[in-house]
Amino acid sequence: MSDLFHEKMPFDFIQKVFKVMNENPQHIFQVLTKRADILQNYAPLLTWSENIWMGVTVESDQYYSRICALKTIGAKVKFLSCEPLLSSIKNMPLGGIDWVIVGGESGAKAKVRPIQDDWVREVRDNCMAANIPFFFKQYGGVRKKQRELDGKEHKEFPK
Repeated sequence: MSDLFHEKMPFDFIQKVFKVMNENPQHIFQVLTKRADILQNYAPLLTWSENIWMGVTVESDQYYSRICALKTIGAKVKFLSCEPLLSSIKNMPLGGIDWVIVGGESGAKAKVRPIQDDWVREVRDNCMAANIPFFFKQYGGVRKKQRELDGKEHKEFPK
């Protein structure tokens, strides 16, 4: 697991990875990046078969530019990974987005950056209003096994 669009990743390697994904339509490949600017530059040069789902990480509203970049690419399924969700992210621009995943910090910083229920509810409610599948992965930290929000697990996927 790594970021395929890391600045040190050679473009010819990315092309080879896409070739393998394009040649294996029986699998769904979920590609996630924090480097939406590099993704946006390379996207027109890549073949986006239907089995390649492309996502960007959005930890807070500081990263809305990643959403805008994602919307410009040719992936059939575009998703947001709000993990770790580090703050309230109201008014997330969800038009053109097919799926949203939320989760709390699970690494060493989990105790200092705990997720808040209200942040998760905001994202869930925005997704519901926009008819976008919502997947709540986990709270992270000391509640990493807890996956219910308001007594319900949210495990929706794009169709």
